[in-house]
Amino acid sequence: QVQLVESGGGLVQAGGSLRLSCAASGRIFRLNAMGWYRQAPGKQRELVASITSDSKVNYADSVKGDSVKGRFTISRDNAKNTVYLQMNSLKPEDTAVYYCNFRIGEGLRAVEYWGQGTQVTVSS
Repeated sequence: QVQLVESGGGLVQAGGSLRLSCAASGRIFRLNAMGWYRQAPGKQRELVASITSDSKVNYADSVKGDSVKGRFTISRDNAKNTVYLQMNSLKPEDTAVYYCNFRIGEGLRAVEYWGQGTQVTVSS
């Protein structure tokens, strides 16, 4: 019923920036959380960043950087059912397929939707 369409991936050099977008094609009710995950070759899928319905944000340690304000920033536009991931100071280790995730509802009745993935490649 709900499809997530991702865009913004590509090939960049180390230190460059990309902005990923993920929009739901269908109407969503009771959206609980939105997030970005990534999966590099030979590695498990991992959480990059997430934002809950009450605006709580969580970032993976790998994207936080040395300061509280890290390299990546997650944001949302509720009116458009869209989540964004601004990625700055990209590193080769950021290379992965990035997947957006929407979670609707809570508890045992919660449903998750995943995007098809968008490739991010960071060259040395």
